[in-house]
Amino acid sequence: MSVSSSIASKSAAPLRMTARERRTRFWQVIQLVPIMAILVLLFGGALVLAILQSLGFAPWFGVNTFPDFSYFGALWGSSTFWVSLGLTLYYATVSTVIALIFGILLALALVKTFPSKTFYKYLYKLPLMIPYTVGIALAVLMLSNGGMLSRLAAFFGMIDDPSQFPQILKTHYGWGIIAVYVWKQTPFITLAVYAVLLGIGRETEEAAAILGAKRRTIFFRVTLPQILPGVVSSTLICFAFNVGAFEAPFILGGGFPDTLPVVAWRYFNDADYTLQLQGMATVVSIGLVAGVILFGYLAAYRRFERRMGRN
Repeated sequence: MSVSSSIASKSAAPLRMTARERRTRFWQVIQLVPIMAILVLLFGGALVLAILQSLGFAPWFGVNTFPDFSYFGALWGSSTFWVSLGLTLYYATVSTVIALIFGILLALALVKTFPSKTFYKYLYKLPLMIPYTVGIALAVLMLSNGGMLSRLAAFFGMIDDPSQFPQILKTHYGWGIIAVYVWKQTPFITLAVYAVLLGIGRETEEAAAILGAKRRTIFFRVTLPQILPGVVSSTLICFAFNVGAFEAPFILGGGFPDTLPVVAWRYFNDADYTLQLQGMATVVSIGLVAGVILFGYLAAYRRFERRMGRN
């Protein structure tokens, strides 16, 4: 074989590999087409229909004033809407932050070796297998004025009667709502952060400790930047769920003014079926607010990643 043919064959090898990679990617895309089609039709179709209804397109109700922004104007022009929005973001943010703190602490503890570690690794995952409605029922049984905590407090003489127990549920402070969200979502965040910790190992932390760094410095300068992918992904999912959640605010909330998902539900269940368009405007508003917040959250994270030199 001549030198020129050898060079030609060597230069053609990468081209053959590139063609093979292209075929592989093509078949991967083909395999994803069915599920992507379903997602586009179900999610995209529902989203388009919701936007159209919020803008006055509902001929099946005898209403067709598209494009009509009066539903958004009536909604956003009400002071009750902004109070409901504040409550929605308050419950979502506080519960996500508390669950994140507990999740990181639990994940850091699980990385270490201690007796019965295997048992605790299964124990903390139990809330993941229990529905939210069961957690809400447990909150009512435990935290209400006639619940177990109030009765135990009366039994031990801390209060004279269970009715004197501090009001935890059915208030706009939302302690019951936050408790249910934290109870359910702490294991999820723990699982995400723990998986990242297992992947990165502890070499960098040990090196920082050898160089004389304190525990606080090691956590904020070494550990936290490394576990941020797990933190961001898990908190993004939890916050998005909390913003759109309906059951806990409806059952455990303080009533009027309600969170936005409960407001939308009341519109949909009103005797005047044309108010469903107002409910759709509420649903679209929830999506807009959550989308803007999550987009800003991800943009800030991407800026941090670029500043750290990670693309």
